[in-house]
Amino acid sequence: MATDASPKFKKSDLIAVPQPPDYQPEITVSPEHDGLHFWQFMIAGSIAGVVEHMAMFPVDTIKTQMQAMVSCPVKSASVKQAVQSILKSDGPIGFYRGIGAMGLGAGPAHAVYFSVYEFCKKRFSRGNPNNHVAHAVSGVFATIASDAVFTPMDMVKQRLQLSSSPYMGVWDCVKRVLREEGIRAFYASYRTTVLMNAPFTAVHFATYEAAKRGLMEVSPESVSDERLVVHATAGAVAGALAAAVTTPLDVVKTQLQCQGVCGCDRYVNGSIRDVTRTIVKRDGYVGLMRGWMPRMLFHAPAAAICWSTYEAGKSFFQDLNTSSNDNVT
Repeated sequence: MATDASPKFKKSDLIAVPQPPDYQPEITVSPEHDGLHFWQFMIAGSIAGVVEHMAMFPVDTIKTQMQAMVSCPVKSASVKQAVQSILKSDGPIGFYRGIGAMGLGAGPAHAVYFSVYEFCKKRFSRGNPNNHVAHAVSGVFATIASDAVFTPMDMVKQRLQLSSSPYMGVWDCVKRVLREEGIRAFYASYRTTVLMNAPFTAVHFATYEAAKRGLMEVSPESVSDERLVVHATAGAVAGALAAAVTTPLDVVKTQLQCQGVCGCDRYVNGSIRDVTRTIVKRDGYVGLMRGWMPRMLFHAPAAAICWSTYEAGKSFFQDLNTSSNDNVT
């Protein structure tokens, strides 16, 4: 019987079946963590960024006008007065001045933002979901990269948001700034923006990951059913906390981006110290907190919208990849 079994085993069909192709779809579908390709993170992040900023744009306009201060129409840190000033100057459409620039900048910037974050998180965390330092550092790298993309359009957006803005639209602003101030004007606030967004993003991502994990541990059996609520809640908490901590630097950034426009001060060297001293001398330390309320009102729901949209996009691509994998196998 032994001699009969041996040749049968050698000629078995199992030996002839090539095994690697059976597993190849899993290997090619998951070059990044979470089973997604790099470009899928970019698309999910881009959609999340556009949805977030478009939905919250009116609140951002109020914040910008409050922070511009001085000779600009809005001098008070009162949200009510800011709203009344915008309605008086431009009507309801005034809340959406500069939204075109936001649309042009938010998509590409958030594509870079989330893809760099996911890439760095995978490298730095080494599979440890409790590594808060890795999440914070990954967020810093993400914001440095995305701010290089977003800062020029953010400057255009903020100049258009001012009441009595001298610009007719996005391209008129771009052309006039290039002609009158040069290309450096588009990056006048880049250093300040990075210094603001680095701690903002570090606090934001670390808080988001911790809050998300904490919420999932509260009711692990219903995580799949309440996934959207978990992401939205964690994002809102993270956005509000990070916004409150970094408001002074946001005020400095707005001053630099709007300098010389609509009567706003123009600064000689454009350093953070110079702008901060001017604000404190003129308005006291309270001047550095101008717009904190609309900033928090912006970032809490904005982060909730952004994270829930982003995670929904990731889930869509994960299901798509799984479906494609099943069809191949």
